[in-house]
Amino acid sequence: MKGALRCLPAAATAAEPPLSATENLSHSMLLPGGAHCAGLAREAVHGLLGRHGLAELRETAVLAASELVSAACRFTPDREMALRIRWQYDALRIVVYDQHPAHRGPDEAERCRDRRSRSMWLLAAAVDEHGGDWGLTPALTSEGGAKSWALLHR
Repeated sequence: MKGALRCLPAAATAAEPPLSATENLSHSMLLPGGAHCAGLAREAVHGLLGRHGLAELRETAVLAASELVSAACRFTPDREMALRIRWQYDALRIVVYDQHPAHRGPDEAERCRDRRSRSMWLLAAAVDEHGGDWGLTPALTSEGGAKSWALLHR
């Protein structure tokens, strides 16, 4: 029959089992900058972990995201940042990229890094209590920027 819709044959099913909900967790979002962004990050992480079967990490992950975003807001006020939440290598990875300007010299950069690291004492305590890790590194761009992250295990 001309013009009739035809159904395509069913796709062959793969022998491998489908990915679990955790293996499908990979989300990124841009945050506009400002203090309200910590709340947006908390809401996003809370919802994502519930939907991806990681409710047992929710409390620590929400705190970690909030602290990472808050530090980015303190050190780079009113500048856009990126939040990434991903399950990879049996761990939850929460990463924030901000637009902290490049420093003129290595001494100034080290003082700023120390100040920022000291400001994240709550993040350090929460992640350590959960057996995870956290860190802060310069983003590898000519304009500067920082990458801060938290790693949580089940």
